[in-house]
Amino acid sequence: MRLSTRGHYGLKAMFDLALYYGKTPVPLKAVAGRQKLSEHYLEQLLAMLRRAGLVKGVRGARGGYILSRQPAEITVGDVIRALEGPIAPVYCVNEEEPGDCDEADYCIIRTVWARVRDSIAEVMDSISLADMCRDASKNPDKLI
Repeated sequence: MRLSTRGHYGLKAMFDLALYYGKTPVPLKAVAGRQKLSEHYLEQLLAMLRRAGLVKGVRGARGGYILSRQPAEITVGDVIRALEGPIAPVYCVNEEEPGDCDEADYCIIRTVWARVRDSIAEVMDSISLADMCRDASKNPDKLI
């Protein structure tokens, strides 16, 4: 399973917003600069994250983006699902709507993929943005 740049860059942006949580809204340009991301692409990602209810946009001269909940309440899994869709190494074990498969009732390989899906989901759902910020504070030279 490989994540696209949507998931990778989106998580970087959410981490950046988490670092500034509780302060003023963070301008898109500031996030893009710190995380070395295209502003145009980042704008698309933040629109997806806004639709998923993970960020809020604040208009005006001092506008920007803020997390819609505390960093401890947003997991890596929330971000990845918002940007990439349900976790599924193969279509027949999709979290939300498993694909139809004639062999589903007796396919031993399907159980392997289901376990892989569950393990990935468990890890991603166990790491919050607050956890990432805490880890970053221990290694300030690794903030990106």
